[in-house]
Parts: sequence; C-alpha cells; structure tokens
Amino acid sequence: MEFFGTSQNASYCGPRKTCSFTDPLDVQAPVVQECYQPYYLPGYRYLNTWRPSLFHKISSTQICPEEGATCQGVQKPPTILPSLRSGLFCRYSSHDWDRSHEMQMRGAEASRLWAGRLTGDSMRLMQDKDQLTNQMQEGTCRNLGQRLSDIGFWKSELTYELERLLNENRGLDAIRKRLECAAEEVNCPLQVALECLYHREKRIGIDLVHDNVEKNLIQFIDKMGLYFSTALLFPKAPGWFLLPNISPEYPDRDNRDAQHAVERDLEDKSSAQFIDEKCFNLRNTSDCISFFHGMEKVDGTDNRDAQHAVERDLEDKSSAQFIDEKCFNLRNTSDCISFFHGMEKVDGTISVPETWAKFSNDNIRHSQNMRANSIRLQEEAKNLFETLSDQMWKQFTNTNLAFNARIAEVTDVKNKLQMQLAKTLQEIFQAESTITLLERSIMAKECPLKVAQTRLECRTRRPNVELCRDIPQFKLVNEVFTIDDTLQTLKLRLRETQDTLQLLVLTKCRLEHELAIKANTLCIDKEKCMCMRRTFPSTPRLVGYT
Repeated sequence: MEFFGTSQNASYCGPRKTCSFTDPLDVQAPVVQECYQPYYLPGYRYLNTWRPSLFHKISSTQICPEEGATCQGVQKPPTILPSLRSGLFCRYSSHDWDRSHEMQMRGAEASRLWAGRLTGDSMRLMQDKDQLTNQMQEGTCRNLGQRLSDIGFWKSELTYELERLLNENRGLDAIRKRLECAAEEVNCPLQVALECLYHREKRIGIDLVHDNVEKNLIQFIDKMGLYFSTALLFPKAPGWFLLPNISPEYPDRDNRDAQHAVERDLEDKSSAQFIDEKCFNLRNTSDCISFFHGMEKVDGTDNRDAQHAVERDLEDKSSAQFIDEKCFNLRNTSDCISFFHGMEKVDGTISVPETWAKFSNDNIRHSQNMRANSIRLQEEAKNLFETLSDQMWKQFTNTNLAFNARIAEVTDVKNKLQMQLAKTLQEIFQAESTITLLERSIMAKECPLKVAQTRLECRTRRPNVELCRDIPQFKLVNEVFTIDDTLQTLKLRLRETQDTLQLLVLTKCRLEHELAIKANTLCIDKEKCMCMRRTFPSTPRLVGYT
C-alpha cells in the first residue's frame, strides 16, 4: 500500500517553517520631545488616557521569506487532538528556543533602557514643570499683590474724594438750610409789603397815585421774590427727592405718606410756577436781575450723580479687593481650592488696566469738577446772602423813608386844606352876614320908596292948574328913580353874594372831601402800614443764622 503525502499527525508534528520576524531591537528608538506637550489638567480623564503610550504598535502581519506568503503570528489550531500527537515530534527547535530566549533578553534590556531614559526625562520634566509652575504661581502672586496695591491706591483716592464730596454736599445742605431759614425770615416782611400794597389800594380818588412808596414796595417785593427764587433753585442734599417706601403692613401710614408726597409735589409745582412766572416777567430793564456765575454748570443732580458714581466705584473696588485678597492668600494647601475646568477659556473681562484706571480717574475728575462747582456755588450763595441782605435793608429803609416823606407831604397838604377850609368857612360866614345886611338894606329902602310913590300918587290928585311940575314934583320923581335904582343894585349884589356863598359852600364840600381823602391816606400810610413796618429781621437772620 502506498502512502501519498503525510498523515494528519505527521503533518501537525512535522518541523515548522520559520518566519523571519522583525527584531524589535532593530527598530529605531522613539525620540523624546523636550518641547512643551499639550497641557492636560490633572485628574481629568480624556478619551485616550487609558491606552498605553509605549510600544502600542502591533505587528499585524509577518512575511516568511521561504514561502513568500503571510504567516500569522499564531498558527491555526490542529485538526486532531493534542493527546493523539506523537511524542517523537516537537513544535520548536533548539535554534528557535535560543533565538526566542535571546530575543526576550534583548527586549527586556531595551525595555529597561527605555524605561530608565523615560524615568530620567520624566524627572527632568517634572522638575522643569514644577519650577515653571512655581515661577508662574509666584508671578501670579506678585501680579495679584501689585493689583491689590493699585486697588488700594484707587480705593484710598476714591475714599478721600468721597469724603470731600460728602463734605461739600453737607456744605451745600447747610447753605440750602440757611437759604430756607432766610426765606422763612423774609416771609414776614414780604407779607407786610404785600399787605401795605393791599391797604394802599384802598386809597380814594386822586390819592391813588403811583408814588415813590409804591415803587419802593414793588422793588422790595421783587427782591424778596429773588431771594425766594434763589432758595428754591438751590440744589437739595442727596436723597431729598426720595419718596417714602410704601409698606403694605401700615396702610394708614402709607396713605399719609402718599398724601404728604402729593402735597409736597403740589408745593413744588406751585413754587416752580411762581419761579417760571417770575422768570417769564423778567426783562432787560428789570431791577432784580443780576449776575450768577456758574449757575449754568450747577444742577441739583450733579453732585448726587458724582457721589453715586464714586460710591459705586468704591464699592466695586472693595469687592475686587476682597476677591483679589482671597485669591492672593490661596495656597496649594488651601481647603477651598478645586478644579474649574474650562475657566481659562472663558473671558468675562470688560476692561483693561488702562481703561480700568481711566474709569476711576474720570470719576474722581468728575467729582472734583462738581466740588469746584459746589464751592463756586457756595461762594455765590454767601455773596448773595450779603448782597441781598444789604439790598433788603436798604430797600426797607428807602421804603420807610418814602413812607415818611409821603406822610409828611400828605400831612402838609391836609394842613393847607384845613387852612383853606377855615378861610372858606370864614368867607361863608362873611357872605351870609353880607346877605343878611343886604336883605335888611333892601327892606329898609322899601319904605322910603313907598313914601315917595305915595306922595307922587297924592300929588296927582291936585286940581286943575295946581298940577304943577314944580321942584317937589321933580325931586319926588328923582327920589323914586334913585331909590328904585338903589334897590336894583342891592338886589343884584344880593344875588351875587348868594352865588358867591353857593360857590363857597361847594368849595367847602370839596375841601372837606379832600380832607377826608387825605385823612384816609394818612390812616393807611401812618396807622396801618407804618405800624406793620416797625420791625424787620436782623442781618444774621437774613443770612440764614438763627
């Protein structure tokens, strides 16, 4: 029987065909990069952190030079059980065993050398990175310290500026209170002046004259109005405009607060209306106009805006200082440190050191400008105090002098009118006496006229030729004509005297009416007005001191 080929057992246990594996020692050693590798935060698990980074390359195929085909690293399992193979055959030869042992030794040596080199490089890398980390941490601490110094500097500047601004605000508040006190003090003289004008409107007839007293009263009221306008236009202290908070727990108090707020708003609107009407009526020829330098630059909200800006900046500086001090005091052994992944990629900054310093510098400059305006305004207010108080005193004195002059003038006119009235009464008495005498004289002339006419009538009864135009007849006729002419003359004089008496009576009535007017004027100016004008606030009270 002839066998072709080999059996399965012989084929399995026969000598293996060797493959030329690539010697791992001949592979070029990897190059260690001394440059900075991508930075990974410690403790953070990335996708490839579990994979080995050394000798990870797997040889997929090996080429056998004898067969010229690919042979697998692990041969296919046998088709017969290992228990059936013969003990005369083995898998590897001695050469394979020696070569495998040599390869293991070389591989171990290469791995050891590579591990030693990697350990040395790792130690140097750790030292370098530790030094770099310490340097960066020290630099960050120095930067934080410098930042804290800058914040402390600007904080001290803002605090100093805020204190000065608050002092100026307190000064403005004091000036405003002085103006309010002065306005309250001059309120009484203003009411007196208005009452004087009101009473003088009750004058009668020709005495309703636009005299110096009225002019001085109007000028005094104008100056009072200017004083009130200055007090009302002066900026309030910070917080004066805030309304009370409404609390649902106290509805009655809320209603009162709302009522007070509405009343205050109504009072402000009335004051604003008075001021606007005053400004509307101002002309280039008005007496109460004056220079107020710097008023166009001063607003009631400027100091408050500057104060709020400085306070807000100071509060931000305090918060930043607290945070930077906390960061400055952090150490590697601190308990409050933790990982915040991705924070280095978040940029929430809104300024750079230049704009940061410029912001505080602008706030300080704005505050300084507002303080300068406040100082100028206070100087203007003080000068206004002195000027207006002097003007009010002068105007009060001039008004009183005008009153005294007017009273003296009216008194003199009244005395003259009384003298004229007395003379008129005397003339009336003389006229009445003359009329009486004339009437008596006329009555006395009637009897002689009757006698003469009776004689003539009797002589007409003479008979015949006895009716002679003799001298008695001629004298009687002449007597009758003379007496009649005398009567006509006396009657004419009587009528003239009666007319004169009537004229004197009318003159007396006019004089009495004028005397009544002058008495009313004197009563108004002397009894009513001057009695109210006996007192006037002193200069310290006019400038706001109580």
